[in-house]
Amino acid sequence: MPKPIIALVGRPNVGKSTLFNRLAGDRLAVTDEIPGTTRDRLVAEAEWSGISFDIIDTGGIDPTTISPGKVKEPLSIGSKDFINDIRIQAEIAIDEADIVLFITDVESGVTPADQEVAQILRQHQRKRNGSFWPPVLLVVNKADNAARRSQALEFYELGMGDPHPISALHGTGTGDLLDVLVTALKTSIEQTAEIEDDSIKIAIVGKPNVGKSSLLNKILGKERAIVSPIPGTTRDAVDTNLIHENIPITLIDTAGIRRRGRIVPGVEKYSVLRALLAIKRADVALLMVDATSGVTAQDAHIAGFILEEWKSVVVVVNKWDLIEKDTYTMHEFTTRLRHELKFMDYVPLLFISAKTGQRVHRVLPLALQVQEERMVKLSTSQLNQVIQNAQDRHPAPTFSGRQLRIYYATQVRSDPPTFMLYVNHPKSAHFSYLRYLENQLREHYPFIGTPIRLVLKPRH
Repeated sequence: MPKPIIALVGRPNVGKSTLFNRLAGDRLAVTDEIPGTTRDRLVAEAEWSGISFDIIDTGGIDPTTISPGKVKEPLSIGSKDFINDIRIQAEIAIDEADIVLFITDVESGVTPADQEVAQILRQHQRKRNGSFWPPVLLVVNKADNAARRSQALEFYELGMGDPHPISALHGTGTGDLLDVLVTALKTSIEQTAEIEDDSIKIAIVGKPNVGKSSLLNKILGKERAIVSPIPGTTRDAVDTNLIHENIPITLIDTAGIRRRGRIVPGVEKYSVLRALLAIKRADVALLMVDATSGVTAQDAHIAGFILEEWKSVVVVVNKWDLIEKDTYTMHEFTTRLRHELKFMDYVPLLFISAKTGQRVHRVLPLALQVQEERMVKLSTSQLNQVIQNAQDRHPAPTFSGRQLRIYYATQVRSDPPTFMLYVNHPKSAHFSYLRYLENQLREHYPFIGTPIRLVLKPRH
């Protein structure tokens, strides 16, 4: 049984992301003084009193900006086109949750927006075993002194039960809140031992506005991530779990990675950092390239991030429907791409259109194939035969006054494939000869989309 899900819901700038970070024990959500900073759901694990659960941070609901006759200047960043999208994301989170934390702000008091959020919550609750589901705990944030904790009583008028005054920033009252939360979980959900997540993690990465969220939505067949032509819409790494051909998969949609010199301090800085962390925890990265702009220096930069983490990769060329084509178009584009990403010549390419769905059905099977290649282990006899044949055909050149000799080879691990070569003098190995050995290994077994590590060790 999966862990219970706790959704944090409320209007913008009441401190949802601050509370999320407090509960998760880490800076996982982007926090900023600008209302509307959190635009997509973000999931993290948390634990209290031996009970584990997942918490979902959501974009702030601002119903007053979209209710008929009540249109005003939007509170969220950018245009009010985002407001409805954010509301949809929060409603999805409510539907997925086992318990909802309705976050309000004692400094502002009970606002019309709070009243409408409360109404949204009531509309999305459904009857289960004679009671409404999911349960809602009313949280009154920024109550960091006795006077403000007394003011929290005003929130009874929302009709959402007892208010729980806290200060997410300072941690005041969060322990009491978690005690109530865990008690509600114990009485409403059958707890099971935490099951290790053995899903295959696939991160969708690339520069801004290349179509990452569109690809995620097309794969899932529903609007899971906010899609916008405005670069930088996705600011958080968003996890989505699914089953494909009986294989559990976690898809990670990430914020677009800009060149370092163009990273705006604050919100975007944390978004890029999170995208890089998503690459770290992925098994396979889908590096998306925009067909209309071709392979850019930024694409190569992101590919470098992936390689530094020794991750497997599939290059997905998106917006292929916008390219005028003839018989040689795909071949010419492939040649240019291979030249620009010459350090990743083992990587498979897939030309798609996330908008029309062209070849999108091949994305997951190819990523899973690459993951299988990542786990392959060669026998020691096979490996040594390949290395011996390679030396016979092309002995190592003299480097640093010595000639490299390889006595024995063994694969010490997979994920990624790592080979230990016992040699006479490790420092006498030139990088070009190591590349030659890697190519010889790939001729024997291609390890599609997966980097190979060669580790030299002196023979004793």
